[in-house]
Amino acid sequence: MIHTMSIHCPHCQSKNLVKQGLTGNGTQKWQCDSCRKHFRLFCRYKAWEAGTKEKIIELTLNSSGVCDISRTLHINRNTVCSALKKNAAK
Repeated sequence: MIHTMSIHCPHCQSKNLVKQGLTGNGTQKWQCDSCRKHFRLFCRYKAWEAGTKEKIIELTLNSSGVCDISRTLHINRNTVCSALKKNAAK
């Protein structure tokens, strides 16, 4: 039985993709021919997943502390702090 998966660029939604080698841990990298950006289908580190920074900001606005956010999202406290500092700079 063959399973196929249709993948598209998370930046521009194009389906013109080219394999672009492997990362150090063996995950496949892809490059979009339309917007020339690189991406991976699956992230091993939760902080790199799409929408994580928005979740951090949302939880902060709902009065969650840094330790609560890191426990909820399963990421390091230092990552939460740096995301909040970068957001405050904007």
